[in-house]
Amino acid sequence: MVRRHYNLPSLNALAAFEAAARHLSLTRAAGELNVTPGAVSKQVRLLEDEIGRPLFVRLHRALELTPAGESVYHALREAFERVSATLRQVGGTAEVRSVSIGSTMAFAQLWLMPRLGGFWAAHQDIVIDHIISDRTQELQRQDVELRVRYGDGVWSDEAAALLFGDRIVAVASPGFLKANRVKTVKDLAALPLLSVEGVDWTWTTWADFLRETGAPFKRLNVRRFNSYVIALQAAEAGQGVALGWVSLVKPLIASGALVQVTAAEITAPQSFYVTWNARKPLSREAETLKDWMLNLRD
Repeated sequence: MVRRHYNLPSLNALAAFEAAARHLSLTRAAGELNVTPGAVSKQVRLLEDEIGRPLFVRLHRALELTPAGESVYHALREAFERVSATLRQVGGTAEVRSVSIGSTMAFAQLWLMPRLGGFWAAHQDIVIDHIISDRTQELQRQDVELRVRYGDGVWSDEAAALLFGDRIVAVASPGFLKANRVKTVKDLAALPLLSVEGVDWTWTTWADFLRETGAPFKRLNVRRFNSYVIALQAAEAGQGVALGWVSLVKPLIASGALVQVTAAEITAPQSFYVTWNARKPLSREAETLKDWMLNLRD
């Protein structure tokens, strides 16, 4: 294979590999490039010979990327996307590229939005459409490409990638703690407790938290909400103690709006995932946003 300027292999070989890696299929890559699967396979083989490493693990009727293949694919995809965006801008034909993502209000407000400026700076040609609802069934619409879900990672017809696990602590406003001294986790049972219940029963309740931290109780003074954002606002206003998923309340603790009440904490029984329709390939924009989010994992 003849080397060219920039010390790159054949662009045909690079394009064939990128398409095959994106589809994980020689047949679908061939259809996109309007060539035969044999031609795509030949170009991929030439590229592998040039690099000196296999880029695919070839299974029966399937392909898997090797670690080297993953690295080459991600580099090519990013480079091709940047070239494509530049050519559209220079030619005056830049089109709006969009991706839709669904999440709860709490996740959007407390985790996603504070970080999203970095995505916009790196991908100025992609518009994000937000579908925000605390009712999970409203996020199952066909036009929602990506979803952030809290659970065990198993949902019917959904592919899922782990974003992060979490820890749960008790949080309240500084003013509330000044008026209500708390020495141990056992003291929490007598306080006004702000709880999110009824919307998603995978959500940990105060009874769950106190049992797991070994704090006995007979009766709890619970004020119930169907919105986690409103429950946290009530806590900020000094109306009681809320359960804080650390990944979400971290900015509120950092700002001083809330403080951790005791050292007691539990591991969240569920985790946060990015999910999408397992029966429908993601658009390039959705792949870009998904990968960016996964790269933010702590």
